[in-house]
Amino acid sequence: MITVSIVTYKTDLAELTKCLHSLYSPLVSKVYIIDNSSQKYIADFCKEYTYVEYSASKNVGYGAGHNQALRKVLNSSNTYHLVLNSDVYFEPDVLEQLVKYMDSNEDVAQVQPNIIYPDGRMQYTCRLLPTPVDLIFRRFLPKKMVEKRNNRYILKFNDHTQAMNIPHHQGSFMFFRIECFNKTGLFDERFFMYLEDIDLTRRIHKYYRTMFWPEVTIVHAHRAASYRSKKMLIIHIRNAIKYFNKWGWVFDSERKKWNKRLLKELL
Repeated sequence: MITVSIVTYKTDLAELTKCLHSLYSPLVSKVYIIDNSSQKYIADFCKEYTYVEYSASKNVGYGAGHNQALRKVLNSSNTYHLVLNSDVYFEPDVLEQLVKYMDSNEDVAQVQPNIIYPDGRMQYTCRLLPTPVDLIFRRFLPKKMVEKRNNRYILKFNDHTQAMNIPHHQGSFMFFRIECFNKTGLFDERFFMYLEDIDLTRRIHKYYRTMFWPEVTIVHAHRAASYRSKKMLIIHIRNAIKYFNKWGWVFDSERKKWNKRLLKELL
């Protein structure tokens, strides 16, 4: 069985409704909604869904919010857990296909499907482990200077039609084998928002395969808030600094080894 967690913050109910409708599956045992804005309208809305458990929370951040749900399922009888953004939607049989894939590949602890925008364009969510240039400095450099490097970082040269074992998964849809957390730990709560997804995936990647599997597709209405909001940009940069302080700015042996291996497999 699958458990799901969604962290909300003053979330639009139409968006949340569309997301929850994607979870109409007999495989889903419980959906945990952790509301970092503690809004009564979201609490009242959740009462309409028997399989949803609502929790009001202080604004503790994205990873810390999901950890509240993950701690509840760690010792449960469920096998898989989906960390999901409210702006994601998909056909319910996607979950069935992902479970079949994971059941057949016991060395895979995390899987990411093909992700597209609502208009059908591909989202390049399969990426190398980032350097400071990839996450921080590129925002302040001329586009032509960073375009080639960025295309390599987001693996844009690859057609994304084959499965790939990648160490960097985007946080909008993270499908986990629950037992892996006993070895790797949960989200690092020092990251308020952004980078917690890369940090967790690379910790899992050290012990298991963390796969991109393009046989199923989901839609992510990605807003890229850090590119439109100065406040979110500051949060992004602060968390990027925490990430590189943790893993290394120039010297990161795992980044060097895993990126080199992935590029060799794809080129």
